[in-house]
Amino acid sequence: MSTSARVRADACPGVFATHDAADGPLARVRLPGGAITRARLGALADAADDLGDGALHLTSRGNVQLRGVTRPGLAGRLSAAGLLPSPSHERVRNILASPVSGVAQGLAAALDKALCAVPELAELPGRFLFALDGGQGDVAGEGADVCWRDGALLLAGEDTGLRVPAEHAVAALLSVAGAFLRTRGTAWRVSELPDTGPLLKGVPGETGEPRKFAVNPGLPIGPIGEAIVVAPVFGRLTSAQARAIAKAGDAVVTPWRSILVRGALEAGTGLVTDPGAPSLGVSACIGRPGCAKSLADVRADAARVGRTPRVHFAGCERRCGKPAREHVDVLATEDGYLVDGAYVPVGELTETLATLAEKDSAELKGQQ
Repeated sequence: MSTSARVRADACPGVFATHDAADGPLARVRLPGGAITRARLGALADAADDLGDGALHLTSRGNVQLRGVTRPGLAGRLSAAGLLPSPSHERVRNILASPVSGVAQGLAAALDKALCAVPELAELPGRFLFALDGGQGDVAGEGADVCWRDGALLLAGEDTGLRVPAEHAVAALLSVAGAFLRTRGTAWRVSELPDTGPLLKGVPGETGEPRKFAVNPGLPIGPIGEAIVVAPVFGRLTSAQARAIAKAGDAVVTPWRSILVRGALEAGTGLVTDPGAPSLGVSACIGRPGCAKSLADVRADAARVGRTPRVHFAGCERRCGKPAREHVDVLATEDGYLVDGAYVPVGELTETLATLAEKDSAELKGQQ
């Protein structure tokens, strides 16, 4: 584990402490477990239209962001909709949960309620991340500080050997969070601690042999039983698309910038429903003009490429929004891109990525 310590102030945005982006204030709304009712989704769509840029921007933690929030009143609207149950805790309600697991989703709701009931835990860093994996291995690989994986307790992705039944999962995760808060020093993440042993003292459970668990990040696009998984291009959900989802039913925003819709979605929404769509392999930060640090309009460049391997376009070295799973790193420079560290002019980007896609496809066939 890295022992690097961070000493600057925690700048994670929220609703009350927004981020000053080039396109205006950015507010991040936490959705524990990604779950959102149709009424709350409709309230977010209205807020995006009335106060922001008219869209909800999905994040890699299953949350949503509103950009260009230049008009007042957002906190009041979200509070009225039940999206801010504890203003003091709003930046620490970072909880992932397996979208299709009823157990994980139920535990996420219970964890959120219990977390908000502990005043001192409001001091957790805004980057501290909880996860509840129902055994699918989907969110266990998303870089959570502490994860309950169908009974196993993981710290920074590594199995501790502790086995905790579901009825004690919430208590175990809060115990770890409290211990981290007391011992973290200047660390923001569990991975920055030189020794994680103190985090496990007093955690309810039985000690076993640590294991290596398989991870299976992502959720297939398309129908799942009576639900359907859809994806907005580059994670940008327009207010009209959000209302179409709300009309269909409740939903779960996933950490893979897709949405599990629990109902029948009408056609013609512009949302990606084809698992073979090329855009599903491409993610990108906001880029220019939304971010002053970006060296390029990465979304425009990403939209022009054709068939690619899984890639993430980043406008600067912060690489905002990069996926946890394996991908090709496409980093903007002043006059082109670095593709996994090798310089490529903008005009050759499409050909370079297509060549990588063909290579990946050939390697995959060779393994079958």
